[in-house]
Formats: sequence, C-alpha cells, structure tokens
Amino acid sequence: MVFYAGAVTGTAGDLFQLSLFEGSAEAYDPSGNGQDHGVTVGRLDGVVQRVVLGDGAWLDIRPEWLGGAAELFDQLRLTVPWRAERRVMYERSVAVPRLLAFYDEAQPLPDAALEQARTALNHHYAEELGEQFRTAGLCLYRDGRDSVAWHGDRIGRGATEDTMVAIVSLGAPRALQLRPRGGGAVRRLTVGHGDLVVMGGSCQRTWEHAVPKSARPIGARISVQFRPRGVQ
Repeated sequence: MVFYAGAVTGTAGDLFQLSLFEGSAEAYDPSGNGQDHGVTVGRLDGVVQRVVLGDGAWLDIRPEWLGGAAELFDQLRLTVPWRAERRVMYERSVAVPRLLAFYDEAQPLPDAALEQARTALNHHYAEELGEQFRTAGLCLYRDGRDSVAWHGDRIGRGATEDTMVAIVSLGAPRALQLRPRGGGAVRRLTVGHGDLVVMGGSCQRTWEHAVPKSARPIGARISVQFRPRGVQ
C-alpha cells in the first residue's frame, strides 16, 4: 500500500513507510478453528496506523491484513451473486460501472473469512465506535474501466454523525483517492490484496473518496465495505 503526493505535511513519510510494512504472522481467530481455504486475519492492536486528515477525519491503514487474500478473491468472484445496476443521471439511465452485492445484518456473509474479519474489526473498534459493524457491501471492479465517482457514505446517519467504514481490498491493486469535500488537494492510496483502510471520524461528511478509471490494463478487484447499522 502506498500513499502518494498531496498528503499533509509531516505525514507523507509515515504513509510511505506503510507500503513497506509486512503483515504479521499472528492471526486473530476468536473461534480457534482457523480460517477457510487458508485465509488468515492479521492483528490490529498495536499494528494498525492512523493518519489524521483534518476536520475531524482520519484513516486507519493496515497493509496485508488478510493472508491468503488471493484465495478469498477467487472464492468471492465465483460465488457472490453479483448484480449490475442502472441509475438515472442527467435525465437518462446509465449502467453503474461495477458489479454490486449487499449483505444486510440479518444475512450471513458469503464466506467464513469475512465473518472472521468483521469479528476482528468489531473487537478492535468496539470502544471507539460504540457499536458494531453490521452490514457488508461488495463491489467488483472488473477492469480499469470500472470505477466509482467522488462521494461520501452520507445516506443515513453518516450525513450527520461521525462513523466508520472499513474497506478490505482483494485482487489487483487500484487507486483510492481522497479529497476534502468541496475540493482540495487529492491524496492517493494504492490498495491491493488483503489491505485494510478504515475511514473514521467525520471522514464521510468532510471528505470524499473515489476509485478512478484507468487506461492501463488492470485485473479485477473486489472491495468489501463493512458499515454500522444505518450507514450507507
């Protein structure tokens, strides 16, 4: 994981060092039964590193959090019931440039490794978040033509309250861009297999994020977004 130019003075160096961080061999396994198909969930306590963005917004970054992420990527790509959507923009219906899936809090997640990941996130962030991550949204970016435009998760409580959205990236590395809401310097993360990024504090209200299109040949990527109840 690499954070590129545009970072706040005094933090860019720290963020670059995160790209050199190797995942810990110690896994979080609350069940004691191990993970399906070789996927391991790494430590967060004492390992995840926080980057202050400003205006009450922050990112937590944990490169290579999931071990065996390639196997999980293959499993999800084959078994998740991906759907294509269309949305009305500028008075015409257009195809959403990615495939989607959503798992509400009453639904089991599509793989036991994601259940373990969510349990680990709830364990680590319980005191700070004050609630649990409940839902999971999945996006499949099939190639560089798929993308998501600038936005914040401001449907529901995210429009008025501080919250967290935890994103696990699987598959080919893609750019994740961030900028202050209303415009400003763009900061760019490259996230790849098993990387974790948690957007917290006021991030959904005061910042925007996007996955831009790429003209370069790029493989497929799956993004898994864990959210609390009432945040979209």
